[in-house]
Order: sequence, then C-alpha cells, then structure tokens
Amino acid sequence: MRFELFKIGFLPVTIMDVVDIALMSYIIYRVYNFLRGSRGAQMLVGLIIILLLSVLAPLFHLKGLSWIFMNLRTVWLIAFVILFQPELRRLLIYIGQSRVVRFFVKVSGSRVIDEVVKATLALRDRGYGALIVMARETGLRTTIESGVRIQAEVSTPLIISIFNPRSPLHDGAIIIQNDIIEAAKCILPIAEETPSEVEYGTRHRAALGLTEESDAMVIVVSEETGKISLAIHGELKFDLDEKELRQMLIEGFRVYESYEPALKESSLSDTTVQAR
Repeated sequence: MRFELFKIGFLPVTIMDVVDIALMSYIIYRVYNFLRGSRGAQMLVGLIIILLLSVLAPLFHLKGLSWIFMNLRTVWLIAFVILFQPELRRLLIYIGQSRVVRFFVKVSGSRVIDEVVKATLALRDRGYGALIVMARETGLRTTIESGVRIQAEVSTPLIISIFNPRSPLHDGAIIIQNDIIEAAKCILPIAEETPSEVEYGTRHRAALGLTEESDAMVIVVSEETGKISLAIHGELKFDLDEKELRQMLIEGFRVYESYEPALKESSLSDTTVQAR
C-alpha cells in the first residue's frame, strides 16, 4: 500500500515521498551548518558548479566540455574523498558525538576535555601562559585562518609543547574544534569594554572578545598569576581549580553521561564576574 496523498500533474505523492524529502532536507541543512565557516564550504560550492556544468554541457551540445566530464567521471569519487578528507573526518567525528549515537554507544568525546584539563594544569604548574579555545556551534573560520593550521589530535603533550615559551607557536590561541586542534597562534578579537573593578590582561580581554562574538569557551592560563579562568558568553570565571574547570567544560558540551554525577552538584556562582 502506497498511502498516496495527492498528485502533482500525473505524479503521485505518497507519505514515503514526504518523509524522503524531509530527511534529505534535514541532512542537507545539517551538512550546510557543519561546513559553514570552513574552507570545505567554498570547495563544495565549486564542486556543485562543476556538477551543474557536467549536466548542462550535453544539453547545450558543448562537445568539448562533455568529453572532459565524461572522461573524468571515473575519478570523481576519488577526487571527492581526497579534496574533502579533513571535512569527512570531522563529519564522522561529529556524527559519532551526536546524542542519538551517544544514547546507544558510549563514545569518548570526554577524552578531549580530560586532555585539555590535564594540559591546563600542567601549563599552570610550569608557569606558561595559554589561550585554549573550545569551539562549539559557531564557525570560527576567520579566527582559524589567522593562525597556523595544525589539524592534529588533541593531546596534553602537544598542547604543552605549543605553549612552551620557546615554541614559535606559543604567542596566540589554539582552536579546538570537533576533537581536533585546528590551528595555533590564532589572533582573537580584543574586548573593548571590561569591568573597572577587575584588572584584565591581554589574554583575558582576548578571551572575552571571542566569547562576545561566538558561543566558544576560552580557557585562560595567566602567566603572571598562574590562575586559570574560563570565558563563556562574555563572562569570565576566575581562579578555577581542576574540578570546577572540568565541570564547566562538561556542562558546556553536555557530556554528563561520561562523568560522576557528583560533579554536577557544586555551585560556581561565587567565581563569576560579569563582563558587561
């Protein structure tokens, strides 16, 4: 039984057709949101233009273009995988981190938080200053492109080595997005207005500036005081210990299932300073 709803001319439209269109629309929308703000979006536009040309060339009897596209047809899939390899990798990570997948399978998205927290404490103990950006939904293409591309797996030793004062990449911020260190030595926008009752350093103002423009979370390790702060939604939470930092990152990414329920009970209201 086809459950026909109506007809468009001579074409019958069934319930499954509506479901199919809805699913395809949702997938296209999610892929667009995922690629928005990245170089993959520009490459996708170029790929769509090439595909349109491959369809239009035979219609307009453009024999030269038709011959080229026909001979390249066998390598389209390989070219697609090569060109979009970083985006495909991040897309698979993104799918693995979805709530639906996490409901059925315990995934290790919390590993990145563990590595970042360990690295932050190690940086504090060594007296190194640091800016660690944890990207969420908002694309940070401009910020990423201001630095040096890395695209490496998040690990404590790597983060420590980046912020070593003798490293050429230590000056600036690292961007962590989709469980990958996308770039280092990134330049963050500086917040122009800060509360007069708090003395803000350049790192703190940079952290505030980015979180005022995006939903990213920014960890700040002060080289002068050795204190750890977290900027989120245009606010700075000062002098955090390991437990407080871990809890706030967990809450930010909503991965409670991988951690102790007791972590959710402590209140951090006394560490919050309004940035506006």
